[in-house]
Amino acid sequence: MPASPSTARAINDRLALRLLQEEGPLTAGQLKQLTGLSRPTVADLVERLTEAGLIAVVGESGEQRRGPNARLYGIVADRAYLAALDVRTEGVTVVVADLLGAELARASVPITDDAGTGPAVEQAVSLVERAAKEAGADRLHTVAIGAPGLIDPATGELRDSTGLPEWHRRLAAALGERLTARVLVENETNLAALAEQRDGAARDRDTFVLLWLGLGTGAAVVLDGTLRRGASGGTGEIGFLPVPGTATLPSASDCEGGFHSLGSAAAIESLAIAHDLTAAPSTAEPHAATLVRAAAEAASSRTPAAGSGTAPFGAPTGEADTSASSVRPRADAHPAPGTRPAADAPARFLDALADRLAIGAASVVAVLDPGCVVLGGEVGQAGGDVLAARIEARLAALSPLPTEVRPSALGGPAVLRGALLMARDAAQDELFAPPPR
Repeated sequence: MPASPSTARAINDRLALRLLQEEGPLTAGQLKQLTGLSRPTVADLVERLTEAGLIAVVGESGEQRRGPNARLYGIVADRAYLAALDVRTEGVTVVVADLLGAELARASVPITDDAGTGPAVEQAVSLVERAAKEAGADRLHTVAIGAPGLIDPATGELRDSTGLPEWHRRLAAALGERLTARVLVENETNLAALAEQRDGAARDRDTFVLLWLGLGTGAAVVLDGTLRRGASGGTGEIGFLPVPGTATLPSASDCEGGFHSLGSAAAIESLAIAHDLTAAPSTAEPHAATLVRAAAEAASSRTPAAGSGTAPFGAPTGEADTSASSVRPRADAHPAPGTRPAADAPARFLDALADRLAIGAASVVAVLDPGCVVLGGEVGQAGGDVLAARIEARLAALSPLPTEVRPSALGGPAVLRGALLMARDAAQDELFAPPPR
């Protein structure tokens, strides 16, 4: 059954707007060529979108042709303003952008553990208001929040989670009341996966898993191009995964003893101490990421002798036990008999870390067969190809399912980028929808 005229117009309009979003300003002739529509149809949709205030003439084409240059049409970027928030336990970062996603202002505020719920919410809301004012946005259309924790699939709200501050749950409602904006909330790891799929390491993948390695651990699952959240919104809570090498088992309220105890920032820092690795602290990333980055750079700069380099899965890495419960600083920096010299400490540290991370990754691969695992977060990006190659080699030994391992292209900022993409998509879906009949 052919589409009705109104449906056909709506489809054509969305097609043209998508092309203007992806390609930038275009002439009517270019729209005709890219859409395959007739010249009269393109002329009609350009007139219709211009009258709706969605596109406008933004310049002239530089093409050589007879007569005046063709007009260039572009999306009206200031038709709506957006805000994206990355909410962490220690503070908030906000970006304000236009309808095309171009950043106009950015701001951050630390929020201490002893801040009460009310003051913490007020600090975060005031930060968004100041950033919007700096951007020249008189009103925000859509606000997207990335936060740790579970998102209730029925309500879209952040569920009450042990260990997370109460102000996280109160923030969305406070922003909606104060800004009269549409407010969306999504798990931070899911947003990182969205960003990596659109702009990062997974641009060529419809199916992949993002293994988040930041202060904590998590995973996001994308299957056939769709983010999977699960029945209760808990897909990817890999920190609770029971794994060997820990002193206890996780519980429903505490992920200690699960994969979190092997891959969290605190666990990685303890592992570095056990390998006598140090690095100057950086305010730009968790210290675990700084340690991993230093080790990866040191390991990649060395030329391995024959038979050395990346240790195979299960091979000695210079430590009797790397479980979270047994890691302790050594009394001195002298290597034990039979281990590699201290100069190889970065490689041994990375081998031990890869052993740990491969355990969690192998569990995900065995169930989902994603074909690709992206090491996300600050630690995943810091490890680069050096850590990714080690984990990929271990997965090949653990699983018959071929799996490529890639480092994040975006790191920790992927959460904020994903939140901005979410806000932009939601705003455009609403503004670009055909008018009600």
